[in-house]
Amino acid sequence: MEGPMTARVALVVADLGTATVELDEALHDAGFAVTHRTVGELMIRPELGAAAELLLVSASLGLKQVALLDQGLSDAETRPTLVVFPQSDLAGLEACAESGFDYVMPPFLPALLQERVTSCQERSRLTSVVEEIAATVKLREYERDLSIAREIQAGFLPEELPSRRGWEFAARFRPAREVAGDFYDGFELVNGRRLGFVVADVCDKGVGAALFMALIRTLLRHTAEHTGGWSLMDVGPGSGVDAMAIDGGGSPSMLSVGASPLLHAVTGTNRYLARNHHRQAYFATLFFGVLDPASGVLIYVNGGHNPPVLVRRGSGEQILLPPTGPAVGILEDSRYVLGSTRLGPGDALFVYTDGVVDARNLDGRQFTMARLREVIEQPSESAQGLIDNVDDSLRAHVTAADQFDDITMLALRRDTP
Repeated sequence: MEGPMTARVALVVADLGTATVELDEALHDAGFAVTHRTVGELMIRPELGAAAELLLVSASLGLKQVALLDQGLSDAETRPTLVVFPQSDLAGLEACAESGFDYVMPPFLPALLQERVTSCQERSRLTSVVEEIAATVKLREYERDLSIAREIQAGFLPEELPSRRGWEFAARFRPAREVAGDFYDGFELVNGRRLGFVVADVCDKGVGAALFMALIRTLLRHTAEHTGGWSLMDVGPGSGVDAMAIDGGGSPSMLSVGASPLLHAVTGTNRYLARNHHRQAYFATLFFGVLDPASGVLIYVNGGHNPPVLVRRGSGEQILLPPTGPAVGILEDSRYVLGSTRLGPGDALFVYTDGVVDARNLDGRQFTMARLREVIEQPSESAQGLIDNVDDSLRAHVTAADQFDDITMLALRRDTP
């Protein structure tokens, strides 16, 4: 045997002492269980209105209070239909009606009230459906735009990295969102006599960072590819470069070819960003290296970037290549020092963004630089193998935690004879 049907709940909201007898009786006759609350009670304890199917609000409370109640209901799991009723304040009712609120008018006869309430509920449901459709359309348009942006950004990444006999490049790129602020690049310089490569990280994430990523990548590559060889005029006051930093294995004469594209690209990009985009407050850290494949000499600028790790074959010694200048895009007169090192047979260089060392697991613990160096110590016979080892270790650390920052890795290895 079926139990009695549960009465629908109508919640009447009015000031204390307000007479709503006629409305209450009509609601009872129309099959509603009637309860009363004040605005203050609902503001303090919104759950008091959770069971209501119908919310009748006195226009005498004023449009502002009615709107606040409506806004408070917007996050409700089951949103009741809000209807305004007049008391002595017809002007208040008119203001609510002009703002789009449904309303009922006396005399409050059960049949008329029921018909009016049903009409208001259907209109409310229709409005919700239209809003959901509009939100879905907007979301799909946004997703389509992001998909297009992702495809465009993917086009800025090289389809393949430069190669020379006796050398191997490898890279991996995992954005945290649809589009990213990280990027890497690789290209030939000085008629193929040098190989340039860049790993950079634009501050922030998302669409804004991705736009600046495209700008910075284009500035660096275009300037480097269209700048000639070395000139002593490139070093000194106003050049943005103070001196040569020789870490070993190189000499000023060996650095002559390829230095000019490197320093012009970095200093020119920095000046352009600081001069023209300082209001946007975007900047980028970067590591830009230029390799002489014949000698193994690598010259570089580290603009405020995480120090790449150079691993010596045999001894396993790890050499960090620290910043030689600040991030690009902050100060127009920033100065950069050219660094230099040399990769011997079997040596490898690992370049990365902070998304690697800052990657967090479910407990919030970071991967850390110490852990990265432990992984790099593991034997690897190829640049791709080095990246695979780091990536596998990263995934094992992060497990099911969400990736919160872009991850970019590039490895360079010189073959053994």
